[in-house]
Amino acid sequence: MADLAAVMPGERRQLPALRMGAETLVLILLAVFVTAMSIAPLTRLVLAALAPEGVPDLSHAWDVLARPKVFRAALNSLHVALLSTVFAVAVGGFAAILTVHCSMRLKAIWVFGFVLPLMIPPQVTALAWVQAFSPTSPVLGLLGLALTPGSRHPLFSSWGIVLLLGVYNAPLVFLTVRAALHRVPADLSEAARAAGAGRMRVICTILLPLARSGILAGAAIAFVSAIGNFGIQAMLGIPARFPTLITLVYQTLNSYGPAALSDMALLSLLLSLITVCGIAVANWLGRRGDLRVEGLGRPAEIDLGGARRWVEAGAWLYLITTLLLPLSALFATSLVKGFGQELTWATVTLENYASALIRQASIRDAFATSFVLTIAAVLILGVVSLFLAYFLSWRRGPVVRALQMAAELSYVLPGIVLGVAMILFFLKPLPLVGVSIYGTVWIILAAYLSNFLALALRPLLGGFAQVDRALEDAARVAGAGFLQRMRDIVMPLLAPAMVAGGIIVFMSALNEIQVSILLVSSSARTIGPMIVFLEEGGSSTLAAAVGCLMVLIVLLLMSVTSLFSSRLPKGALPWLD
Repeated sequence: MADLAAVMPGERRQLPALRMGAETLVLILLAVFVTAMSIAPLTRLVLAALAPEGVPDLSHAWDVLARPKVFRAALNSLHVALLSTVFAVAVGGFAAILTVHCSMRLKAIWVFGFVLPLMIPPQVTALAWVQAFSPTSPVLGLLGLALTPGSRHPLFSSWGIVLLLGVYNAPLVFLTVRAALHRVPADLSEAARAAGAGRMRVICTILLPLARSGILAGAAIAFVSAIGNFGIQAMLGIPARFPTLITLVYQTLNSYGPAALSDMALLSLLLSLITVCGIAVANWLGRRGDLRVEGLGRPAEIDLGGARRWVEAGAWLYLITTLLLPLSALFATSLVKGFGQELTWATVTLENYASALIRQASIRDAFATSFVLTIAAVLILGVVSLFLAYFLSWRRGPVVRALQMAAELSYVLPGIVLGVAMILFFLKPLPLVGVSIYGTVWIILAAYLSNFLALALRPLLGGFAQVDRALEDAARVAGAGFLQRMRDIVMPLLAPAMVAGGIIVFMSALNEIQVSILLVSSSARTIGPMIVFLEEGGSSTLAAAVGCLMVLIVLLLMSVTSLFSSRLPKGALPWLD
C-alpha cells in the first residue's frame, strides 16, 4: 500500500502536463489548418504579384497596373461600390427605423421579404431582374408595361449594376442599423418628443446619431460586398461592356488560363487593397465622435399618424418591385421553351425543370457536388470553429489572435481573390504526396473552409461569452482531460451556437459563386456558377429553371430553420427580430 501511495501522487502530478499536451496539440493542429487554408495561399498570392520570378519585380507590377483597361476597371469598381453603398445605407437605414421604431403592421412578413434577397445568390437575383425588365418581360408584357422590342436593356449599364448592388446589400445595412437602434434608450426619444420635437427631428437628431456605429459598420459591409460581388457585376457588366476589377480577373483567366496568374495576382492584390482601405476608412469614421449608448427595455415608438398608410404602402411597393416582380419573371421564363416566348396555357412546359433535374447530367452533378461540399464544410468547420472559439474566449494569446485575423481576412477579401490564391497555392503537386488538387472538388472544399471559417466562428464566440466558465473549471479540477471537457461540458453548452453557425455556412456555401467561379472545371462543378455558364451559353430558360430551384432551396432552408428558432441563439437567423 505504501508503494501504491508513493506512485499515485506522481501520477496525479503528471495529469496537468498531459492536459496541457492535449491543448497544445489541438492548438498546433488549428495553426496548421488556418495556415494551410488561409495564410499560405494569401502569402503565395502576394509573392506571385510582387515577385513572380522569385525576386521582387515592381517594374512588372507597374506595367500591369498602369494599363488603361486596369485603371478604367478600378475606377468602375469604385464607382459602383460607392454609389451602391449610398443607396444601400439609405434604404437599409430607413427599413431599420421603420421596423424598430414604428408600429408597422405585418412587420415580421415584411422583414422576411426584405432580407430574402440577401439569401438568394446574386447571380440568380441578376438573372431575375434581367428577365423582369427586358423588352420581352413575361410579367410586364402581360401588364402592357414592357419596353419596346429591340430597345437596349436598361440594366446593362453602370446604373443597373449600382441599383442591383444597392438592393442586394440593403439588408446588410438593415441588420447592423437595427441592432444599433435596439441599443438606443427609449427615454431619450421620449424626452425629445416631450420637449416638442417632431418625428423627423427625433430621427435626425437622436436616433441616427446614436446609431452611427451601426450605420458605418453597415456601410463598410455593403462596400466590401459590392466590391466583391461577382454575380451581379458579371451578369450585368459583361454584356454592357462595363469592366470592373472582378470581371477583369475572370475574363483574364478565361482568355489566357494559368499563364496569366501573375497578372491575375496583381489585379487581385489591387482589389484587396481597395477593400481593406474601405474598411479602414469606415473604422476611422466610426471612432470619431462615437456616440454609443447602451439601453435597456423596449425601443421608442414613433407614431406615424396619418402618414402611416402611405409609408406602409411605399414599403410594400418596394418589396413588390424589387422581389416579387423579378422572381415572378424568373418563374415565368422557366415555364416556356424559348426566351421571350409569351407564357400561355399552350406554351407552358416543365421541360426546363426536367432537364435541370434529370436530363442534364452536368446540372444534376453540380447540385450533388454542391450538397456534398457544403455538408463537408459545415462538419469540418463546426469542429474547427468550436476549438478555435474556445482558445479565443478562454485561452487568448498572440497565436490564436493571429489565427482569428487570418480567418477574418479570408472572409472579408473578395471571394475571387481567394480563388486566385487557391489556384496559385494548389496548382503544383502537394508536398510528400506529389498530387495536385487543382481542377478537382478538393480545391473548392479548401476554398470553402478558408472563406467560411469566420462565419462559423462568430456565433460560437457569442455563445462562449454567455457561458459560465465555472463548469469547465470544475471539470478540470475533477481531473477531466481537455478533450473530455470539450465533449462533455463545452460542446453540449455551445450546441445551439454550433447549429447557428452551421446554418449560416450551409446557406452561404450551397449557392456560392464568388470563390468557386475560378475553381470549377469540367469534372468539378458546383451549382452556383451554373447560372452564369448557362446564360453565357444562351440557355436562358434553363438558367431560369435552375435559378428557381436555388430560390426554392433557400426558402425551404429558411422555413425549416425558422421552426427551430426558439432553440437557437437570439439573432442567429437574420430574418427574425
